Amino acid sequence: MEKIATRNAYGKALVELGKVNENIVVLDADLAKSTKTIDFKKSFPGRFFDMGIAEQNLMGTAAGFAAAGKIPFASTFAIFATGRAFEQIRNSIAYPRLNVKIGATHAGLTVGEDGASHQAVMDLALMRAMPNMTVFVPADATEAGKMTMAAAEIEGPVYLRLGRSNVPVLYSEDYNFVPGKASVLRQGKDVAILACGIMVAEALAAAEELEKEGISARVLNISTLKPLDTEAILKAARETKALVTAEEHSIIGGLGSAVAEVLAENEPTPLVRVGVKDTFGESGKAPELLEKYGLTAGHIKAAVLALT
Repeated sequence: MEKIATRNAYGKALVELGKVNENIVVLDADLAKSTKTIDFKKSFPGRFFDMGIAEQNLMGTAAGFAAAGKIPFASTFAIFATGRAFEQIRNSIAYPRLNVKIGATHAGLTVGEDGASHQAVMDLALMRAMPNMTVFVPADATEAGKMTMAAAEIEGPVYLRLGRSNVPVLYSEDYNFVPGKASVLRQGKDVAILACGIMVAEALAAAEELEKEGISARVLNISTLKPLDTEAILKAARETKALVTAEEHSIIGGLGSAVAEVLAENEPTPLVRVGVKDTFGESGKAPELLEKYGLTAGHIKAAVLALT
């Protein structure tokens, strides 16, 4: 199966946006080669702005561009976007509901050798709690590209969570991404696995293994974390009676928490959350980190077996 990093698709989509909309501008924090915004820089040098290693200024300037009628994409690593520039996102972007798109790459444990200081495993919790913020987490490169295009059409702040590592391409180019809607990738009646980001591919692999043991697992890609597709979650809960969430993020505040909130208020259902267990990561190769911190198809399978 072909593998492409979601950050690569983001870079290509920015170029396509730049061709059709002259109001698109791109800002980066001295990481253009890594975030792939360098593609836009090469195509539209007059609309690209390197803000240096100054993420607070990056977000503040993006807010200024939005206030002037432009559509800025502000890009840096997820840990710096949501951590170092949190106050600027809160007060200068989300509070006035300005039309800023935050392209946050290198999210999760799969930053790898960069270690705990660079591994954003709390970013979704921060952005999901932010009023006025739309939160996207693409499962593959195809979806990342379509999300980037969709983000430009949404009026208001958008947080787009992207990865460093190459991940399996799950969708064909004719896939229709609809903001706020979950995508059912596999039907099943015994249990539903709700995943986002790189964990969608792991969820599909787990479902295949579970089928060998006579367990029918439904797989949903929850690629919009906010606004959440509560209808799809409740449908899965009512039809399968047991749910597992899977995310490359802390189990506190991310997808698992979001689903738990929906179930608690509407349809109490057995739930197991697969994700980072309230801890920081460490330096290591991405596959080894996913194994150590319990983010593989095997761990999802074990979670399902614990429920059924």
